[in-house]
Amino acid sequence: MTKKAPNPNPTALPLDSIIGGDSIEALNSLPEASIDMIFADPPYNLQLSGELHRPNNSRVDGVDNDWDKFADFATYDRFTEGWLKAARRVLKEDGSLWVIGSYHNIFRVGAKLQDLGFWMLNDVIWRKTNPMPNFRGRRFTNAHETMIWCAKSAESRHQFNYEAMKTLNDDLQMRSDWLIPICSGSERLKGEDGAKSHPTQKPEALLYRVLMAATRPGDVVLDPFFGSGTTGAVAKKLGRHWIGIERDPAYIKVARARIAKVQPVAEKDMLQIIAKREEPRIPFGWLIERGLLEPGTVLSSNNGRWTAKVRADGTLISADHRGSIHQVGAAVQGAPACNGWQFWCVPREGQLIPIDYFRQQLRAELH
Repeated sequence: MTKKAPNPNPTALPLDSIIGGDSIEALNSLPEASIDMIFADPPYNLQLSGELHRPNNSRVDGVDNDWDKFADFATYDRFTEGWLKAARRVLKEDGSLWVIGSYHNIFRVGAKLQDLGFWMLNDVIWRKTNPMPNFRGRRFTNAHETMIWCAKSAESRHQFNYEAMKTLNDDLQMRSDWLIPICSGSERLKGEDGAKSHPTQKPEALLYRVLMAATRPGDVVLDPFFGSGTTGAVAKKLGRHWIGIERDPAYIKVARARIAKVQPVAEKDMLQIIAKREEPRIPFGWLIERGLLEPGTVLSSNNGRWTAKVRADGTLISADHRGSIHQVGAAVQGAPACNGWQFWCVPREGQLIPIDYFRQQLRAELH
């Protein structure tokens, strides 16, 4: 049975600090319903015959490592249920949890999440632009990890910053497959000997998107397997409070030094981000309805290479394509996506004016 760690002040949260020790004990020491969001990157489970493997299927020699130390699936399942129960207790009623894993463990974690009453919102695929190769050559290169995003219950009113996600994605709805490189280069933390400080350090871009999607400035974000402190570093940068739990003193030292160097986003810049997110959505069709653009107007791409005509229903038609400003912009370029507001322009006095100018004009009128 897990021993509950003492908490001399059960109403206080150790904000912006790392709790050293066992994750379940530390979670049970925190006040109930006190955390807005949890991001968890739990240890991976054993894969076949008791051997330890990394996600690229290369074997981990020896037992002194940061990877899987579970005797069997049943042991791992008990561990998973233990920390998920403790995490659910500290989540606010409208809080949410993100958990990331690979094929080694994510399916077992997902089953436990549903067993415990969490409400699935999305599974998000982190597709790595630069995955580690499969050295044995007996399987596909493992080029992705899966994140499960869930609310505390079906009744939870979870936070989702939809407009912020659209803004990050060139004003297109954010999809559930995220193309982000693994942590490398100057971002990868290394010791004095040049070795990696943590074997599974996650890229800050990944946590940036997670926190921007599901939290607000001032929210409390908790990571029960803190590692090198990526969650805390990004939370501090974005004006969120953070709490980390980590049992390895070496990782705690690395994380503290890393987070101490982080400069939060300036308040005025954060306010601009919030204001941008809260701007009213302006469909392209509204510009036509209000006479800012007439049906039949010929738009030009920002490089002058392509043209398309505005139709009365708010779609565009080019020589070969028909659809929204974003769809036609992407189609003529042969691109996967396009921000039509910046791509399409109207000729005015010898210059090309992006149609976003008219959107901002209409926003000003609505205010």
